[in-house]
Amino acid sequence: MNDLMRDVKEVLLDEETLARRIAEMGQQITKDYVNRDLVLLCVLKGSLFFTSDLMRHIDLPVTLDFIASSSYGESTRTSGVVRILKDVEERVEDRHVLIVEDIVDTGLTLSYLIRALKLRKPASIRTATLLDKPARRRIEVPVDYAGFKVDDQFVVGYGLDFAGRYRMLPAVCVLKDELYS
Repeated sequence: MNDLMRDVKEVLLDEETLARRIAEMGQQITKDYVNRDLVLLCVLKGSLFFTSDLMRHIDLPVTLDFIASSSYGESTRTSGVVRILKDVEERVEDRHVLIVEDIVDTGLTLSYLIRALKLRKPASIRTATLLDKPARRRIEVPVDYAGFKVDDQFVVGYGLDFAGRYRMLPAVCVLKDELYS
């Protein structure tokens, strides 16, 4: 991990800050979903760590499922074309779905996922994201639970990657510009 830290320009959100905010989000979600049939939908691969930590702070019975999509490939910019790589397995009709994302930037992926899920007639669809990057928004999407607003910097760690690397860093970090520009 020390080798990867050499590629980091700065630690944006350390482990303690992440843990504290995720606990707060879990408490709020618990209050909002009392007596509701909640499905947490983890958007792979980036939100795996966030979803895992978040669900430990939701004091309700929840069902966990996964969906994988792609619009980036190995680039730092979206292609604009969203593809579903792995679809939901749980039945979501008449259930409350909480899409859990690592980061919402352009809004393209989240907008696509919401539209696709609405066709399955859930009772509700809401969204939770660790990071909200509104400066890059191309499509307005609902962000019901946001951990942190971040500036337009390329971030990695805590599940976020660049070309499949850096996910395992325990903090959210800004990657050195020369590594991806």
